[in-house]
Amino acid sequence: MELTWIAVVASLMMAAAAACVFIFAVKKDYFRDIEDAKYQVFWSDLEDGPLPPAAAQEKRNDGSSEESR
Repeated sequence: MELTWIAVVASLMMAAAAACVFIFAVKKDYFRDIEDAKYQVFWSDLEDGPLPPAAAQEKRNDGSSEESR
């Protein structure tokens, strides 16, 4: 029976910690622009610039190359 109370107390403490983290994040304005996170993945690709011609040719999906034409 003691183990049950320990588990209950531990779960309540974890819930309180999660609530505190959420309140902290809201007060520090971490949720101001949640749509921006999905675009951060592509920013490094945009900064690198376009692919070199050889790499662009390998990326083509149709299988044709300029040498075969």
